[in-house]
Amino acid sequence: MVHVNSPFLYVVTAVMIVFVIAQSAFFLARAVKRARQLGIARTTVRKTISSSALFTVAPAIAILLGVITLSKMLGLPWPWLRLSVLGALTYELPAATTTANALGLTTGETVANATDFTAIAWVMTLGIIPGIVLVFFRLRSIEKGVDKLAGKDERWRKIFMDSLFLGMISAFIGLLFADIRKGLAGYIPIVVALISAALMGVCGLLIKRCKWAWLEQYALPISMLGAMAASIPVTAWMS
Repeated sequence: MVHVNSPFLYVVTAVMIVFVIAQSAFFLARAVKRARQLGIARTTVRKTISSSALFTVAPAIAILLGVITLSKMLGLPWPWLRLSVLGALTYELPAATTTANALGLTTGETVANATDFTAIAWVMTLGIIPGIVLVFFRLRSIEKGVDKLAGKDERWRKIFMDSLFLGMISAFIGLLFADIRKGLAGYIPIVVALISAALMGVCGLLIKRCKWAWLEQYALPISMLGAMAASIPVTAWMS
């Protein structure tokens, strides 16, 4: 039986996160030193640092929700490490959920087998590495290819990039329809996703119509938190 909240896992996770924080602090100090050399006012530097720190809070809320969700199945240390250092919320949750389903587990069920835990951990780790390697070695050629396909028309370029994004999102949409054959309860993920989309649409309208630019950083957490809160009555009603 595997102990998903083993002290050893906490130590490994803590070491990695401390290293990342130390790295961030190092580059922050270098940036401040360079700003002084360039003659940038201290008030400007402080304002930039404080505003950047503030705008990291909103995405962190969404990441925290992902950690809480995955911790029910994988314990706290592994999701904490994945989502706080390298992993993306849009990848980690589907990767873990899909692997768990293939192993006959559910998201709310704690992994009790070392083999299952290892399989999920490897999928979450290996699945995201090709993207990092591809961007590192092939970013310039990819950008040139996109520019060539998009042409000189900036509007067409925007449409092309939006199409690529929607194509990526469509890969995740399939998960919403995985259980529709189970009856009304199988439509719960779809209803919750529509609620989240509606909340995001409302935020978009407020940003565009009311010029609430600050809301851009909080639109994702608001839509996620709102959908999660709505999922409770929706699940009770539809199940």
